[in-house]
Amino acid sequence: MIFDYETLKLLWWVIIGVLFIGFAITDGMDMGVAILLRLVGKTDSERRVVINTVGPHWDGNQVWFITAGGALFAAWPMVYAAAFSGFYFAMMLVLFALFFRPLGFDYRSKIDSKRWRNNWDWALFGGSVIPALVFGVAFGNLFLGVPFNLDEYLRASYQGSFFALLNPFALLTGLISVIMLIAHAGMWLQLRTDSHVARRSAQYGRYALLVFIVLFAIAGFWVANIDGYQIVSMPDKQSFANPLGKVVTTSAGAWLNNYTLMPWTVIFPTLAFVMAALAWVLSKVNKSGLALICTSLMLIGVIMTAGISLFPFVMPSSNNMNISLTLWDAVSSHMTLNVMFIAVVIFVPLILTYTTWCYVKMWRKVTVEEIENNSHGSY
Repeated sequence: MIFDYETLKLLWWVIIGVLFIGFAITDGMDMGVAILLRLVGKTDSERRVVINTVGPHWDGNQVWFITAGGALFAAWPMVYAAAFSGFYFAMMLVLFALFFRPLGFDYRSKIDSKRWRNNWDWALFGGSVIPALVFGVAFGNLFLGVPFNLDEYLRASYQGSFFALLNPFALLTGLISVIMLIAHAGMWLQLRTDSHVARRSAQYGRYALLVFIVLFAIAGFWVANIDGYQIVSMPDKQSFANPLGKVVTTSAGAWLNNYTLMPWTVIFPTLAFVMAALAWVLSKVNKSGLALICTSLMLIGVIMTAGISLFPFVMPSSNNMNISLTLWDAVSSHMTLNVMFIAVVIFVPLILTYTTWCYVKMWRKVTVEEIENNSHGSY
């Protein structure tokens, strides 16, 4: 199975997008559940109900995150290097926040102490809201450009600061990231719980959907009025990857050019808005399963909207536009991409099959009665 270099470059842009979508739908849902934990669970038993809806799945869902990071390193090594040097403190913040999630899930109910459990509840909240916010902030900064340079040996050097990443537009995209995960988790909890927990989850999920629609519209208007990047000239896409060989310029609204060049791509922002509104309606009439499907499609719409807007840029540079990294020139060799593609074709279907099997076999509504009758066997 051998593709030409240009096709493989495009395929890996799609594959990495799919991996990030899988991460957002699965592990993002876990994060949203932990963010909602103290809002929808008013008693210890109710909070344990919330945790046990994702208890059998949260660790398996992180496979998507690990796989996406590995694919980024192998397929786009220069992007990986620039991102982890530029977003170093942000990534460390995410890493340390993520430490609290496995500890919180496993240790929270080990000791029957109100103070102990409350502290782990807050640890789960922080370990979920911080990564969701930082990932959104990172995506927002891509639209503004990241202050990095490449030398003649293609070594990346970041020249900004952590606090510079916390600009108004990036904070808006970070808030959108948190809100859409809350909405997604609200639909999940409405489906997987009953009684008061389900009712509160649906209520907060619908609130989040309305806020998401407003914020996503504001972000779209903002993107239409900032300077976007566009390639003026570049080497042959089949040639050896070299990010120093192209000419890039900026112009107001250029991030929306792809929607003019490829009108069919407008389906993605439309999908995000329509699915959010439809999820609200379905949740209101207690069709939570369909609402969860809609929020999953909403997440796909949001991620693809960002990807199409940036295409073919992967990490624009605000210091030197011409060294901005794209999917055409920031990739590994032809052989590396081809070998990895064969591995993806084999292993990603296995991951999907196993994940689906786990959800099917462990599917049920989690109730307060179940938790109280099986206190030592539950999270």
